[in-house]
Amino acid sequence: MVAAPLPAYFVVTYLITWGFFFAGSLTPAAWPRGLLFLLGTFAPGYVALWFTSRETGRGGVAALLRRLVEWRVPARWYAFAAGYIVVIKLTVALVHRAVTGAWPLFGRLPWYLMLAATVGSTVVGGQSGEEVGWRGYALPRLAARFGLGGGSVLLGLLWACWHLPLFFISGVDTAGQSFPLYLLQVTALSVAMAWLFAHTRGTLLPVMLMHAAVNNTKDIVPSADPNATNPWALSHSLVAWMTLALLWLCAGYFLLRMRKNPTLERDVVADGPAAGRNGCGT
Repeated sequence: MVAAPLPAYFVVTYLITWGFFFAGSLTPAAWPRGLLFLLGTFAPGYVALWFTSRETGRGGVAALLRRLVEWRVPARWYAFAAGYIVVIKLTVALVHRAVTGAWPLFGRLPWYLMLAATVGSTVVGGQSGEEVGWRGYALPRLAARFGLGGGSVLLGLLWACWHLPLFFISGVDTAGQSFPLYLLQVTALSVAMAWLFAHTRGTLLPVMLMHAAVNNTKDIVPSADPNATNPWALSHSLVAWMTLALLWLCAGYFLLRMRKNPTLERDVVADGPAAGRNGCGT
């Protein structure tokens, strides 16, 4: 079958997700509101399955879904996935102490609850819905067109912008926070996740774990500005800017290594659906 242009995938995903988010923002009752947000969160995945079915049929859908449960990768990559943001945050705390003479505010949630939330979210949370779409469907196609490094940066920008309505909906933890800072942080994280994805030959379970770990351990040293009300303003949180600097220091290293090791890019493109080579509409 003929591959659909990749921009169409993002347009459809945005429309569905933002539609559910908008409907959820207008729903006062807790459980239907939560359900609508959850349906929006899973949109990247079920849209990816729909597009894959159109392009490569049931075999392509089955191959994409199998990557959710392929777990045989070296243990060091699971450690990378689970510990990446933890190491970043603890390093931020040390740098903050060295620069200002004071420790930053630490989160109060016990480590074992963070671990349990990370594992639980990996298995049943929205990470599976997002990662089937972002890394499973979109990244191989973007890498085929722009290279692994360029594709990971572009995906990061698109991934971050997909979250934009959540910065304007009251009651959501990102409401009022700095979206420009978030955009830069998520783009750097996208590069790190592409590095992980490439080294595990396109297996989705490690990137799902990393996604869940970021969501559930980032508040070891919180970056949020408690007084923020304008999503377009820059953050006043020193921790947030230190976190951004460290994320991009690592992302720069990963991008350099990607450029010097074209095998990583070939692996990502080859392990993606064959339609990915002409799926960007060019």
